[in-house]
Amino acid sequence: MSDFPENLRFSKEHEWARVEDDGSVTVGITTHAVEALGDITMVTLPEVGETVATGESFGDIDSVKAVSELYAPIDGEVLEVNGELDDAPEDVNGDPYGKGWMVKLKPSEAAQVDGLMNAAAYTAFVAELE
Repeated sequence: MSDFPENLRFSKEHEWARVEDDGSVTVGITTHAVEALGDITMVTLPEVGETVATGESFGDIDSVKAVSELYAPIDGEVLEVNGELDDAPEDVNGDPYGKGWMVKLKPSEAAQVDGLMNAAAYTAFVAELE
């Protein structure tokens, strides 16, 4: 089982969220999701300016095993997408909490992040799945 960074919040769909200094929220997938998916071959992300809603799909991630949807952990507007993943989707495998980030959101309500699981709660959640 992976260790999950203490400075992140986590959804039951295995996305992580990090509040940045400017109030934006960076989103990606957890090491648990990466391990389940295997080698990532393509990432399809929304356009800047689109709005996303908690629990709704905002893109797809393709791997050697499957195509999976990406789910928004909070409501918000897409401020930025990680265009580097177009040419290097493997960054998600190698550095899911760094170079493998997917989108930056302007949250509709900053407090929504507080409703996500902390690292300890997510670790327990993942343990129940195994």
